[in-house]
Parts: sequence; C-alpha cells; structure tokens
Amino acid sequence: MSQTSLLPDNVCEEIDRWKARFPANQQRSAVIGALHAVQHHNEGYLTAELMNGVAEYLDLPTIQVYEVATFYSMFQTQPVGRHNVAICTNVSCMLRGADNIVEHVENKLGIKTGASTEDERIYLKKEEECLAACCGAPMMMVDHKYYENLTLEKVDEILDGLE
Repeated sequence: MSQTSLLPDNVCEEIDRWKARFPANQQRSAVIGALHAVQHHNEGYLTAELMNGVAEYLDLPTIQVYEVATFYSMFQTQPVGRHNVAICTNVSCMLRGADNIVEHVENKLGIKTGASTEDERIYLKKEEECLAACCGAPMMMVDHKYYENLTLEKVDEILDGLE
C-alpha cells in the first residue's frame, strides 16, 4: 500500500498517469480514470473505503468522488458478477429488437436486469440508455467490448463463451 493513500501502489501509479493528462491543479479531471483503476483492481466494484482513498489521493472532497461513482452507470458500488453485460435499449436498439434480447437474456440466465447469476459469472446491468453504437443495433457490451447486429443465437454464443 502507498504510504499516502488507502490505495495499492500500482493503482496510484495508474492514477498518476491519468493526472498527468490534465493541467496542474486539475486533479478532479482524473476522477473517472481513477475510479476505473480502483474498480478494476477490486474485482469490478467500488467500496466506500476505496472511494475515500481516491478522494484522499487526488486531494478532493469525498463528495466529489461519490458523485461521479454514483452518477455513471459504468461504476458499481456493490459486488457484481465477473462479466459485466449491458444491453442497449435506446431507440435504435429498441426498434431492432433489444426488448426481445433483454427478455431472452433474463430467461437464459434466470435473473432480471440489475442482478448477477448465482455462480457470480455474469452481471446483467440495469437498462442502458445508450451505448453509442446505433448503426449496429441491436447491440450489447460485454466487459467493455461491443457486440453489434445481435440475434438471439449470437447472444447465446457470446454468453455461453464467458467463463
């Protein structure tokens, strides 16, 4: 652990790389990158202790870190499955069958959106407003990788391939 933080040294090094991208005294700009680094280090979710560590390391009020962590859907504040699955349900995807895909995935996995499978293999995120791939609708993101022009068969193949 770093002497000046609640965060491991390797996470602090990654946060430092984010801080270097922004002007001096603008460390708040590194919050999203810092939270990504911490969440990845902590098996996919943020704890209060880790968010406090980010605030301390960036010398920010804790509330500024909590606001970011709870606003963006890319951050989880509770344990979730190993694989993060997000199905876009915005207009383009909805018009091309996203609702059927969500229903199919919920039935296949035996869970509703916002839950993880019993074996903690897959976390099916709550409805995603837009994942910015309208030309490939319907689409989903699995562990930050986009899958477009989905069919139920393609979805099954993707989910079955997750360990």
